[in-house]
Parts: sequence; C-alpha cells; structure tokens
Amino acid sequence: MQNRPLVLLWTDNPGPYSDAIRSAGLADRVETDTLGRRDMPSDRQVAQTTVLLAAAVPPGLLPRMTRLRWAQSLTAGVEGWLAQPDLPADLILTCARGTHRESMPENILGALFHITKPFAAIAEDQKQSLWRHRVAQPLNGKTLGILGLGAIGQEVARLASALGMTVIGTRRRPEPVPGVAEVLPAERSDEVLGRSDFVVLLLPATPATESFIDAKILSHMKPEAWLLNFGRGAVIKDEDLIAAVRNKTIAGAILDVFRQEPLPKEHEFWRTEGIMVLPHIGGPHPDRDSIVARLFIENLRRFLDEQPLKEVVDREAGY
Repeated sequence: MQNRPLVLLWTDNPGPYSDAIRSAGLADRVETDTLGRRDMPSDRQVAQTTVLLAAAVPPGLLPRMTRLRWAQSLTAGVEGWLAQPDLPADLILTCARGTHRESMPENILGALFHITKPFAAIAEDQKQSLWRHRVAQPLNGKTLGILGLGAIGQEVARLASALGMTVIGTRRRPEPVPGVAEVLPAERSDEVLGRSDFVVLLLPATPATESFIDAKILSHMKPEAWLLNFGRGAVIKDEDLIAAVRNKTIAGAILDVFRQEPLPKEHEFWRTEGIMVLPHIGGPHPDRDSIVARLFIENLRRFLDEQPLKEVVDREAGY
C-alpha cells in the first residue's frame, strides 16, 4: 500500500505495540518505526510521522512534525503535554485514561487494609518471637470518600461497596455511579471529606486542583480519618498535610504520588509519623504495555477508519 501513515512508537518497550498492530491486522495499513525513549527522532521521522505514541516530547519538536495528526500519551496524566507552549492546536491528543483499572484499585484496597489490619505490626512482632494480641479494624460500615470518580474511582467504588463500605464522592459531572451512594460536584468536596473515614484522591493535575488539599479543606476531615493520594502529587499542599498529621487534625496519610519523584531524601514526608511514602506503585502492572496497547490499537483502528478516537484529552479541563 502506498502512502501508508508512519506510526512512531517512541518507547523503550515497543514490542507489545508492534505485536498488537500485527495481531489486529493493521500492519499492512501503516508503516511502523520504533525509537528509544531517550533518543531523538531522525529527520525522516520528524518529517513523516502521522501517529505518535510516547510518554512525553521535548519542547520545540511537535511544530516541526508537520504531518503529525494524532499523539497517544502512554500515561493517563497529560500535564506535561499540555504544558508545552507550542502544542499544536489541531493535534488530536489522547491519553491512557482507564488503563490503570487493573492495578490501581487493588493497590488502593491494599492501602486501606494496611491502615485497618495489623499484619505489618504482627510481622514486626514475629521478629521478636512476640505473641501480642491485636484487633483488626473493620472496613465494613465505614464511609469511603473518593475525589475523582473517573474510571479508577468507579472501580474502587465497586470493590469497596462489595466490602460493605458506603461510598460517596465527587465528579465533574455529578451523574449517578454504580456502587456510589451519593455523587457530588467538585465544589462540595468539603462535604465528602467531612463525612468520610477514608478519603482517596484520584484528581488530575490541573490549575484548578493545584494545592487543592490545603489546611482549610483538611480541617473538614474527621480526626480519625485517613487521606490516600493515588492521583497527582501537586493536588496536595505538602506543608499543610504534614502539619495536619503532626497536629492530629487527621489520623494519617498514605501517599503514592509526589510533586517531585523520586521523593527527595530531605523531604519531611519521610520523617512524619503517620505518613506512609509509597514509591509510586499504584498504576504499574507487569503487563502495563500490553494493557495500553489494547487502547492504542482500538484508537489506531478508529483513526485509520476516520472514526472518533477514545480518551481524547479535553484541553480546557486539563485531562
């Protein structure tokens, strides 16, 4: 086939994407190039790429890719893409929204179990051959608040409700969600925090969510409530959370995402009793690229057939 669109797979693990293109029967409809994540595209790739799969791109590159019509981000968060001052207005940008659905909800449940079940403490007791009676706290009957009822939040809600938890939360469009007792708009987040025993943050990084979790909103939480952040680090005002935990405004926090990663050794999160630092384990999955490849292939087929793509980024909303 002449004039096949060039698909550039800009990733260190292109195999799952190349295999998916072949398995989907699309190999004869596109030309495929691969590029390591730390490498730069050749002049030919810059001039001829029509479809780009990448985690991020350096400034100044996209305007030079004059044939580029669609870019698929390898991640759900696209703040890096949207921060590009020269991001072409007519470029279709899609994200990997929903591809963490197979891993992150389980890790969030794991965090909830860590808070309420004494297995970690018992493991420490065993090192001393110490038989110490401990009582696990129930999740059944507790209220889970979720700020950001997107694909991940909805799956967390399904699993939590199966455990007997009451789930409430916020969503940009507050429509009913299965397994959620009450869906509120974002401007009523303080109500969710005030009623919840555990609050999970699954908010995107946008100007509206920058430092959203500050001293004022933390003051609405119960003293015995826990905050869990698996969304974006920038939504928390770090010093306010540290103060809230140290002053017992809230019981504690489990954090999986941070403004700077790896978290600097001098950061007070490491040394604040009641805050657990996780090394961004929420989304990774041993078959992560194969999961993203399913979305990419669905979108590639739609692109070639001139149909609307899935998970198109709303630039005004920021995700």
